[in-house]
Amino acid sequence: MDKKRILLICSAGMSTSMLMTKMQKCAEERGIDIEVMAIASTTADKFLAKEKVDVVLLGPQVKYLRGRYEKSLAKDNIPLAVIDMKDYGKMNGENVLNTALDLINNGK
Repeated sequence: MDKKRILLICSAGMSTSMLMTKMQKCAEERGIDIEVMAIASTTADKFLAKEKVDVVLLGPQVKYLRGRYEKSLAKDNIPLAVIDMKDYGKMNGENVLNTALDLINNGK
């Protein structure tokens, strides 16, 4: 399986950086080859224009951006979801990783 790329988008990219680290660690422990990236919503459009990702997850604080990304990501069959607020608050990297992997596997 090719390395999967997961993009986390939040207000400033800081809180998702902690979640990104936990997701990456969980994936390594499970032998899953992924790359998790966390960026601020202000730079997400430029990033997505240049980079290929397999799934995009929005932090709960930027869930209002969902409509903005749905159409553009759907053109490329890239799944999009909002991270569960409880998982985000608890920085539950395993649950968020599972959500991302489910979206990737069900989207193909």
